[in-house]
Amino acid sequence: MTTTLITNIGELVTNDPEAAEDGRGLLGVVEQAALLLEGAHVAWVGRAADAPAADQLVDAGGRAVLPGFVDSHSHLVFAGDRAAEFAARMAGTPYAAGGIRTTVAATRAATDEQLTSHVARLVEEMRRQGTTTVEIKSGYGLSVHDEARSLAVARQFTDETTFLGAHVVPEGDPGEYVDLVTGPMLDAAKEHARWIDVFCERGAFDADQARTILRAGAAAGLRGRLHANQLTYGEGVRLAAELGLVAVDHCTYLSDEDVAALRDSGTIATLLPGVEFSTRQPYPDARRLLDAGVRVALASDCNPGSCFTSSIPLCIALAVREMGMTPAEAVHAATYRGAEALDRDDVGALLPGRRADLVVLDAPTHVHLAYRPGVPLVRQTWAAGRPL
Repeated sequence: MTTTLITNIGELVTNDPEAAEDGRGLLGVVEQAALLLEGAHVAWVGRAADAPAADQLVDAGGRAVLPGFVDSHSHLVFAGDRAAEFAARMAGTPYAAGGIRTTVAATRAATDEQLTSHVARLVEEMRRQGTTTVEIKSGYGLSVHDEARSLAVARQFTDETTFLGAHVVPEGDPGEYVDLVTGPMLDAAKEHARWIDVFCERGAFDADQARTILRAGAAAGLRGRLHANQLTYGEGVRLAAELGLVAVDHCTYLSDEDVAALRDSGTIATLLPGVEFSTRQPYPDARRLLDAGVRVALASDCNPGSCFTSSIPLCIALAVREMGMTPAEAVHAATYRGAEALDRDDVGALLPGRRADLVVLDAPTHVHLAYRPGVPLVRQTWAAGRPL
């Protein structure tokens, strides 16, 4: 098997979980480093002066190298455009969940080929900005046929697919729609999905409905996720903790009880600062969560309505500027914690045995992701040991 040595790395972020104990800090930084890749995986990590021989040599030119970003929350399967809705929000119209129905109509009218082409473009856009692992939800079909085909499209691009038939009620009686989601729609969707999700929020589904849907998904073999506490205080975060979900996403409006539930359950709070940027809602208080001992991940929530950005670097910069995170905490949240939010132990870190998914920055350190917001610093993205 061919080996490749990436050397002359000015700063290598490993995310070694033992780093804090031996004084290297949260990111497990190795300076003047090298990275040996064997096929699709990392074989060795250390200082360049100690590097083993390899079949191929790549000179990083003193640049920083990070694990590939892990985007654990996105909605890429859709058609249509909601730029007018964004413009209205910027002019003062409050954000509400109901705009989802506009995208549902456009998505139902699109062909499979149109949806596939659109997802391909967005995934490529993500890769150019350093994202190597992405979760993709359904949720803009909201019929048995359209949810199943949305997930079939998503599965062409990732194994991390999520059935979100419970996004909003498209029309009719909410109780009847929950029966549809937990019955025929789930049956049609489950072969294409790893996860099941519910938008547990004002204007969408309440905690009892969310519990019913998540339990049905679990019985069908799908792991649970949850959108919660985005628009107001509610029961969603505590429900996620009660059910032992791996992650609960948004977490903007949190009581002290919510924070304690996240801490005690170990459920990850996945924060989505691009949403607040796009909706002018208050940003989540990441500092409060971190200081309480809650694990925090960052993701893009790329979607056509509340957050049409695919940029994890932007989310890192926003988390530092608006949510009280340090640059190191934000990078860790977008890599290592993102992997944990998908229950993955093969990505999110650059350690022997992990997938060789990495980002080369046109910068000497990870701090530049927040220090130089909006600048295209990702020089190269590698996935499974190969540059993209």
